[in-house]
Amino acid sequence: MSEVLRLGVAGLGTVGGALLQLIERHGNDLAVRAGRPIAVTGVSARDAERDRGISLTGKRWFADPVALARDPDIDVFVELMGGASGPAEQSVRAALESRKHVVTANKALLAGKGHELALMAEEQGVTLSFEAAVAGGIPIVKTLREALAGNSVSRVYGILNGTCNYILTRMEREGMAFADCLREAQRLGYAEADPTFDVEGYDTAHKLAILCSIAFGTRIDADAIYVEGISSIEPADIEAADELGYRIKLLGVASRTESGIEQRVHPAMVPKSSPIARVDGVTNAVAINADFVGELVLSGPGAGGAATASAVMSDIADIARGDRKPPFGRPAAALEPYRQAAMRAHAGGYYVRLHVHDRPGAFAAIAKRMAEHGISLESIVQRRRAPKADAPGHPVPVAPQPVILVTYATTEEAIKEALAAITADGHISHSPQMIRIESFGAG
Repeated sequence: MSEVLRLGVAGLGTVGGALLQLIERHGNDLAVRAGRPIAVTGVSARDAERDRGISLTGKRWFADPVALARDPDIDVFVELMGGASGPAEQSVRAALESRKHVVTANKALLAGKGHELALMAEEQGVTLSFEAAVAGGIPIVKTLREALAGNSVSRVYGILNGTCNYILTRMEREGMAFADCLREAQRLGYAEADPTFDVEGYDTAHKLAILCSIAFGTRIDADAIYVEGISSIEPADIEAADELGYRIKLLGVASRTESGIEQRVHPAMVPKSSPIARVDGVTNAVAINADFVGELVLSGPGAGGAATASAVMSDIADIARGDRKPPFGRPAAALEPYRQAAMRAHAGGYYVRLHVHDRPGAFAAIAKRMAEHGISLESIVQRRRAPKADAPGHPVPVAPQPVILVTYATTEEAIKEALAAITADGHISHSPQMIRIESFGAG
């Protein structure tokens, strides 16, 4: 059997600890499958004294991850620290410059510097691998890059953030408000103390940018993604979606069009009959539309130490076998500049919820504004609230009435301009709620 593949692991948190446990538990089987023994010989983390419940016996400690990345006694640098810059970026660059293979789960770093780092890896003749950076234990990177190499992909979409999916699932099942669900997710460890990166869609956007590059052969451009989170979703929207035959999910969607690539992250109503609608809790799911295989849907654990460590290990095993491929499926120099698609009609239409003042002419004015922007309405539903009386014969003023509009296909620009005009007219008391209705994946 060949000589030992020596790993340097930077970051001994949930994923790093699980990776060391995996290698210890399955070391003999890994050696057979990979064709050579695999061992962690060096580690780096912020606190050398912390009890992590894992043995570091026989592993050299490095206070500086950059020093570990340059250490001549490792073959592969495994970056599990996270962060778009700082020590993570510095150590990955140091490893590549030192002709070390790199395995990382760092989607933020890849979304910002992926193309540049891929060029470095190819120039140095080493591998940059990142299966664990997108959708945890789901092998979506290898599926797109390798299994579907003979296909032309037209669209990739899915649920890429378990925190958001957990919150939306609890809101639907238990009628909870967003804030209450978020607190519960934080208590259970599904959401960070500062959940902004997850619930406002940025985590999903970074993952989508990576998938888009592999699927369409373009350079990563995370800044070109339209991003909208789930913090504005209310129980009333969840209830309306159910009545209309939909469920609300936070989706990342990347599509190839004649005018360029479209990327967007936002809440969407998806048909209950679609596979993506049945994905609940912290589970992730990714759907791929391609010319020869049709639609594939992969689902599974999108986060967590064990699932992510499994994905990291798959990249390490490839390196051990000498199985090296361009990080994004084709040489980095051959990746085309990102070209953003022109505005087009959203085929599924839009759901709009308004709080309309109960006065003459309000509904007519709203319908007129929609018509002025070329928007046809499929349905209008008023959820009238009965007035409460504070004394016999003295009813209190009627509160603004919830009104739900469902449009036919129209453009994002048109619906936003119409809603801005309706708001300016003063007929509504709250900011409008708008959610895209997606028709793909319906059975």
